[in-house]
Parts: sequence; C-alpha cells; structure tokens
Amino acid sequence: MNDARTARAGWLFLAPALTLIGVFFFLPVVASLVLSLTNFDIYAVADPRNAQLVGLRNYRDLVNAPLFWTALKNTFYFVLVGAPLSVVAALGAALLVNAKLTRFKGFFRTAYFAPYVTTIVAIAIVWKYLYHPRYGLLNAVLGTVGIGPIDWLGDARWAMPAIILLAVWRNFGYNMLIFVAGLQRIPAQLYEAAELDGAGWWARFRHITLPQLAPTFLFVGIITAIGYFQLFPEPYVMTQGGPLKSTLSMVLYMYEEGFRWWRLGSAAAIAFVLFAVILVFTLVQLRIQREES
Repeated sequence: MNDARTARAGWLFLAPALTLIGVFFFLPVVASLVLSLTNFDIYAVADPRNAQLVGLRNYRDLVNAPLFWTALKNTFYFVLVGAPLSVVAALGAALLVNAKLTRFKGFFRTAYFAPYVTTIVAIAIVWKYLYHPRYGLLNAVLGTVGIGPIDWLGDARWAMPAIILLAVWRNFGYNMLIFVAGLQRIPAQLYEAAELDGAGWWARFRHITLPQLAPTFLFVGIITAIGYFQLFPEPYVMTQGGPLKSTLSMVLYMYEEGFRWWRLGSAAAIAFVLFAVILVFTLVQLRIQREES
C-alpha cells in the first residue's frame, strides 16, 4: 500500500515536467516527422488543405539533389576537422590552467570561457573584419612574415578552414572547464608515485592523465560533435554558404529550404536526416569507447 502511494506521489511530482516535455518536445518532433512526409509549402501556409501526403518523396529528392550531398560533405568536413581541434585546444588550455605554477587561474578560466557565452552573431561579425583580405588583422600579421594576403572568406579553399578556426576559438572554453573538472578528480598520489619511479612528464601524461580522462573525453567528444553538426550561424553571417557553396552546412541548407524557398516538407526531411546522422555518429563513438575500455 505504501509502495503504491509512493509511486503515485512520484508520478504526481513528475507530471508537470513530463507534460512540458511532451507538449514542447515530443509533439513538435512527431509533427515534424509528419511534415517531412508531405509537400507542405507556401501555399499550404495559406491553406493547410493544399498540403498532400507524399510519403518518402522528400527523402528521395534529397538523395538525388547534388546540393544535399555538398552540404553533407561540408558538415562532415567541419565536424571531423573542427571537433578534434576543439578538444585538443580545450585539453591544452585545461592543462595550463590546472598547472600548479599558473597564477590568476580564475582570470584565465574566465578569459577562455568568455567567447562561449558571447553572442555568436557578434563574434562572427568581428571575425569577418579580422578576415578582411585587405584591412584584416590576420593578413596584416601574415604580411610581417612575408605571406601575401589571403581572401579567407572569398576563396573556396580557405572559407571552411576560416570558419573552423573561429568555431574552435569560440567553443574550446566550455570543454576546457569540463577537462579541468576531470583533471581535478585524478588522485595526486598517482602522479607522486609515478614521479618517484622516474616517470617523466610525457609518461605521466600518457599513462595517467589520458586514461583517467577517458570518460571526460567521451562526453566532450560527443557533445562537441553534436554541436558541430548543427553548424549554422557562422556561415549564415559570414559567407551565406559561399563561395561556391563551400561552407553550406546541413542546417543552413535546411534553413534555406524552409524559410527562403518555403519548402517546409523538404526542410523537415533534412532535419530528420541530420538527426539520423548525429545518432549514428554518437553510437559509433560509444561503441569505440566501449571496445577500448
């Protein structure tokens, strides 16, 4: 009797949160799935009766659309290059901040974390001026060592690397704090014992720090990849997907389909394809981590 009463009380307390999750998460997801199976467009916005159920046609059209594969390739390029760089930069900054000889730790943590909480649109606009081919600070610095000006955002070869550099600079501060927390959980006795046995800094880092940070690496790697798969504001503000669609991401492609051309059914299909890609990528990371463990 008491167990049943406790269960009812628990469900009663959970009901408001479950209701909000159902109304603002599960219902929109189901509605988007249904939308991806229709030809919902600007005419259906005026009169929903104009929308027709087309089944998997939107998904077939995506597979046959060269622009979709371009956006998918660019997104994978951004994730596979940018995410590891962000993790490595975060780990390096965490090691520096966590070092015993580092002074003003609070100041450096705040300075490294500040870009993450700054509005991405403001950051993108500032970096757009830094990348200016004629007056940008980056080309001015390169000019001091004899390197000619580079059209960072106007050259298809350099546009995506330029956006990756911006994304790494902006996002590594958040991962740094997670790595700092992971480093502080490592028992100091392990380092002391290794030092007494004559292990150098590289041996201590390789055989103590990295294995102890394995769960942290898994968490940071997954959340970083998920965030990078959702690349949108940087190319939207800085390049609008150009030049030559070299920075067109999946989310930007979805935005253009839905809010530029008003093909909302196609945009919903892109969203679910991206969801499937993120899910598969996450499961692969979990599988690799489980096998290594």
